[in-house]
Amino acid sequence: MMPQSYNQHQPMNDAKRAAAERARKLGLSYAGALLPGEAHELMKAGAKLVDVRTKPELLYVGSIPGAVTIEWQTYPGSRPNPEFLAELAALTKKDEPVMFICRSGARSHGAAEAAMRAGWRETYNVLEGFEGDKDSEQHRNSVGGWRKAGLPWVQS
Repeated sequence: MMPQSYNQHQPMNDAKRAAAERARKLGLSYAGALLPGEAHELMKAGAKLVDVRTKPELLYVGSIPGAVTIEWQTYPGSRPNPEFLAELAALTKKDEPVMFICRSGARSHGAAEAAMRAGWRETYNVLEGFEGDKDSEQHRNSVGGWRKAGLPWVQS
């Protein structure tokens, strides 16, 4: 049994604090920059994870159970998705924490910024993304990322 003073939200608060400190150091305009494990903790605590990769990436590379999916850039063509903010509004609330993930953290950075500018109060980017950066052999999934961290994912 936990002592009465135990705060079940402590892991969430710790993750948010660490993310906010990274955002301050990086000069980010949104609430924070999360490591994959921190994003997973926040997701388990009820925060929305929005995967902004393209449909083919989700289909062929893998997806995160429980994440909502909204393309940041359309496939094919890699053009900005003109419906991104409308789709985000349909799936999330502006007063709840919303985290964004992509392959490596670049598109999700743009999504977190755009959502913050559009009125979402607490947006986060998931650093390293789903696949992480390329290694010395130019392969992903060995240097950082959601999958490398051993977090839940599925492949069709």
